[in-house]
Amino acid sequence: MPPAVSNSITDVRGVEVGHFTDSRRPTGCSVVLTRAGAVGGVDVRGAAPGTRETDLLDPANLVNTVHAVVLSGGSAFGLDAASGAMRWLDEKGLGLDVGSARVPIVPGAVLFDLHVGDSRIRPDSAAGYAACQAASTSSPAQGSVGAGAGACVGKMFGMAYAMKGGIGSASVCVDGVTVGALIAVNALGDVLDVTTGALLAGARTADGRGLRNTSRTLLAGVPPLTMLAGANTTIGVVATDAVLTKAQAKRLAGAGHDGLARAIHPVHTLYDGDTLFALGTGQVAHSPGLNVLAVMATEAVARACANAVRAAQGLRLGDLWLPSASDLVGLGAESSKQPG
Repeated sequence: MPPAVSNSITDVRGVEVGHFTDSRRPTGCSVVLTRAGAVGGVDVRGAAPGTRETDLLDPANLVNTVHAVVLSGGSAFGLDAASGAMRWLDEKGLGLDVGSARVPIVPGAVLFDLHVGDSRIRPDSAAGYAACQAASTSSPAQGSVGAGAGACVGKMFGMAYAMKGGIGSASVCVDGVTVGALIAVNALGDVLDVTTGALLAGARTADGRGLRNTSRTLLAGVPPLTMLAGANTTIGVVATDAVLTKAQAKRLAGAGHDGLARAIHPVHTLYDGDTLFALGTGQVAHSPGLNVLAVMATEAVARACANAVRAAQGLRLGDLWLPSASDLVGLGAESSKQPG
């Protein structure tokens, strides 16, 4: 399936993306704006999620329109970034018309990055507002920016062997309909290239120069470290310009998780809060059908995960070294394949 024009979620008509990256430490937030509104859905798979307004997106519930989705670092503190997005939308007169006011509908999800740098610095309302101010239809920056600024991957055997994660985007176009994804990858597991099966980033070997392959290592009987619940998490948005109902949006978000399962091993663990939102802007009148849209979503999410770690920049903070995928290639690390 070919990508759309810029191979990013902003290829979807009616979608804008903005990042805020905190220069004081690696953290930040990202916003997906739909000024005209979009039908929304969500699928929460990880066992330790941090979310906002997900109940509202249940197909059985009344409100049908979403105006933005906020993805943020900072763990539960980062949920405050959505308040800033609400304030920005309110100033623009955008939101659900309730007669006496317009109420912006802004779901969100967070990832845990408090162990990277000064944990007292977290995305707040001002950060969410700034991300909205930066939003545009241009192809968004990827890697160590926005919600992916403090993300890292491959933590099953400790932070000493982890690598830098990030945020990535991709799109797929079929018959004039586009599905795009924006994914912040902060997974406990490894990330691989779904085209070749090669590991891109994850838990490193004892010498720090290669990838140990988390799944194979666990299957060989090596125990993982005891971990803090929720200290990881991959979050993101799948969007299409096709018309969706709320029930279809929920199904599309679920299909996006198939993309996570293709790109991240292991995924949806007890220590991840993996959450994907889906948006349908409805700006294209025809649709290839939900089955095709689901395949497109799976592909876009898997590609976005790979793009996130490919674009990430390595990070050194005191004794902590989080190399990027390109850093490891420079060290001569050999690619390996996941089992199966």
